[in-house]
Amino acid sequence: MKIRIISSEIIKPCSSTPEHLRSYKLSAMDQFSLHTSFPFVFFYSGECKNSDHLKKSLSQTLTYYYPFAGRLKNGFSVDCDDYGVTFIEASVPGDMSELIKQPKSELLEQLRPYNEEEMLNTQVNLAVQVNHFDRGGVAICVSFRHAIVDACAGAHFVRNWSKVANCGGPLIDIKDVIFDCNSIFPSQDVSGALLKRNRELVNDQNELITKWFVFNNSKIAALQEKIGDRPTRFEALLALMWGAMIDANIKESNNNIPTPTTQFGALIPVNLRRKLDPALPEQCIGNAITIGMTGWPTKELRADYNKIVFKVRELMGMVDEYVKNGFPNGWKNCIINEAAIDRNSTCAMKIFTFSSICRMPFYETDFGWGKPLWISLAQGGLNNTFVPIDTSDGKGIQVMVTLSEEDMAKFEQDPGILAYASSSN
Repeated sequence: MKIRIISSEIIKPCSSTPEHLRSYKLSAMDQFSLHTSFPFVFFYSGECKNSDHLKKSLSQTLTYYYPFAGRLKNGFSVDCDDYGVTFIEASVPGDMSELIKQPKSELLEQLRPYNEEEMLNTQVNLAVQVNHFDRGGVAICVSFRHAIVDACAGAHFVRNWSKVANCGGPLIDIKDVIFDCNSIFPSQDVSGALLKRNRELVNDQNELITKWFVFNNSKIAALQEKIGDRPTRFEALLALMWGAMIDANIKESNNNIPTPTTQFGALIPVNLRRKLDPALPEQCIGNAITIGMTGWPTKELRADYNKIVFKVRELMGMVDEYVKNGFPNGWKNCIINEAAIDRNSTCAMKIFTFSSICRMPFYETDFGWGKPLWISLAQGGLNNTFVPIDTSDGKGIQVMVTLSEEDMAKFEQDPGILAYASSSN
């Protein structure tokens, strides 16, 4: 696709941020996410003939989400001085419906206002690109700097922006938007943790492949029935997908000889909003999350769905216990149960991230053209990442999977994936 930029401007909050709110403190979890961003793209069948209402409503919404219009300062806070956010309009050749049917990460990335490096090198915390397809349809990409927002906060922001665009007035209570997550995870020097995470998770992006796998409601129900003990939809799919990678890599690394050579870990971001007492508003900004880690025993030479589900439940129990105890030890609890991986082991390490964004109001985002036909991230993920998101009908789950070329080939041929993935792109 040869995208043509039509216009680019800065949108500022429609009213000035009060002086006493000019500094927004980052939490340790915010700091842990400093050097990443995520762009959500929303596809609509309607046409945006005039974007003035998008700009006006965005300006109104930023009054309540004022840190989004600010700039990072020294890695510890956001200067909320109403600098504004980037708003770009672009013309896109081709058929939007074909892109939805056969998505490719390299094409989706062209719909975002900045690529990953540009987003992190600019000072903006939020950037929007409205893409007009010449054969009809519009795709709005909203790219967030992860340091001030997690997926839950991002979903509610775009939903609230669309409500303002549709109703012409503010529908947001600022006390439900701004919460000091620094009170849970006080700001720290987490540079060492960042370096360690980068060594483990960042790989050569040129060697990675991203594909989308769809699991309809009946297939998920059948998988839950097969596993037994009433697993949730997320638990069942995690068991299936992590199990597929464990089996594939054990067979490859061990050649079926019972000698452990690889440690398999699973990272699971956990939304804390409903777990805290009192609970936080679902739409509050910041990274109101913690990260749980569990591992698969090196002595186990075959994946077992039931054991995986048990491990996930055991981990969630540990998260609940940490919440109950008030998160002692500060940012060190950003990753709970880190001991699941033996860093002194001579075995190779493979860590898979399962970051569910299901049950979030992405498909409630209506700017006046109806609800989205499809929603996705407009980029490939880091290596070994699985991102489940609801399908548009709310019944099934689509999983965005990023793996190495070699692992993707194995994943697609796993008997469980072949049996339960009703379609894939």
